[in-house]
Amino acid sequence: MEDKIKYEMEFVVHASPSLLYQYISTPSGLSEWFADNVNSRGEVFKFIWDGSEEQAKLITKKSGERVKFKWLVDEDEPYYFEIRIQVDEITKDVSVMITDFAEEDEVDEAKMLWTNQISDLKQVLGSA
Repeated sequence: MEDKIKYEMEFVVHASPSLLYQYISTPSGLSEWFADNVNSRGEVFKFIWDGSEEQAKLITKKSGERVKFKWLVDEDEPYYFEIRIQVDEITKDVSVMITDFAEEDEVDEAKMLWTNQISDLKQVLGSA
């Protein structure tokens, strides 16, 4: 299996960091924009899209700042995805920073997927 490549993306979002954190850290928040449905049992989150489901373990979370998940299918791999809230100290602009991994020939597709997901998030937040 090929090694995956780490990539990062930044999206400016017009919303308060505390509100944004609810949408990236809770099953109800994530099901508004990230997946059709999200359930959690402890640290394991179940993401459901069009009848298919993936499970991810919540590795770390820092209140108001970031969440990091690891897909259970990648449990023995160093891969994860992180959604981080960053506030520019000068302009106070709020950004969502994405860190994820994809195989080399799938990076563009993965970035497009995140762009669409964050677009959905912005609509939910009313900042589109």
